[in-house]
Amino acid sequence: MADPLPSDVIELDPEALDGQESALGDDSQSYTTSLKSSILEYKYENGRRYHAEFKDKGTLAAHFVLRLLTPMPQAYYLPNDERELDRLDLYHHIVLLRCDGNLHLAPIGKSPQRILDIGAGTGIWAIEMAEMNPSAEIIGNDLSPVQPAFVPPNVKFEIDDVEDDWLHSTPFDYIHCRFMAGSLKNWPRLMQQAFQHTKPGGWVEFQDFEMRFYTHGGDFAPGSPLDRWCDELIAGITGAGFDPEPGAKLKGWVEDAGFANVTHRLLPIPTGTWPKDKKLKEIGVFDLVQFLEGLEAISLRTLTQLRGWTAEEVQVLLAKLREELKNPRMRLQHNMHVVYAQKPLH
Repeated sequence: MADPLPSDVIELDPEALDGQESALGDDSQSYTTSLKSSILEYKYENGRRYHAEFKDKGTLAAHFVLRLLTPMPQAYYLPNDERELDRLDLYHHIVLLRCDGNLHLAPIGKSPQRILDIGAGTGIWAIEMAEMNPSAEIIGNDLSPVQPAFVPPNVKFEIDDVEDDWLHSTPFDYIHCRFMAGSLKNWPRLMQQAFQHTKPGGWVEFQDFEMRFYTHGGDFAPGSPLDRWCDELIAGITGAGFDPEPGAKLKGWVEDAGFANVTHRLLPIPTGTWPKDKKLKEIGVFDLVQFLEGLEAISLRTLTQLRGWTAEEVQVLLAKLREELKNPRMRLQHNMHVVYAQKPLH
């Protein structure tokens, strides 16, 4: 089953061009509550904090006691400090708006009993899902214990690398995974493990994006600083063995894993104040804020370690990017893909 993909043409608001640039400044105000960081030994680069280089199984509590950590290659290009956690919470709000307030699009029913949140990040999705489904057991996993200490009793968070063998003994009614672009080397294997750990009749849902911007009728053009930034970022992440743009490939991977009743939804996300539609304009403002706040986080490690840039060269490029991002005449947008599917009963 496949829904028709909506048009990605978003109507321009002419009034947005009056000021030429958005009134939003470079230092955007945080829209969410900061979450506490853990006591693990994180790495610090260019003034930002990143995931510790370790590998182990277990719950958060175990990691505060045990030091049985095995070195691992760093597998995540974004920081995990307070600034980045706030940005991720803002992006959660953007996606919630774009999905009409729905935490999920898969028709999982009214009483799912076991839910897995892959790459839980700040934990905000798992916590909100737990509040809506008090009878469900919800497990969230991530590389770092950056989730809040006080959560609903039906939620627990684990330190885990989802590219390892999954050790869950009981299958799940619903598996949720989003924002893993640039984080995984083997997406087909992830889909296979999700299939193995989903109950017959259960659902999976994957939400991810395309890194490249595009426009319909705007001033954004190939060769611009923003276009160069996309090229460099994609080349760096791809060269390290990760997939920076899984969104458009999710449907094929899910089908290959054996899932049925596959639905693919394409949800364009505008960046900036230019859309005419009120809700899309609100989404665009929030997306502009999160990009302005996250440019350093998204760029520094990849461009300095994988593309040979100096930190100073990165900052010069980012200054040009900020001007382009704030210009409504660019009419920027990028795509989010949502794919959900069901495990056959037999």
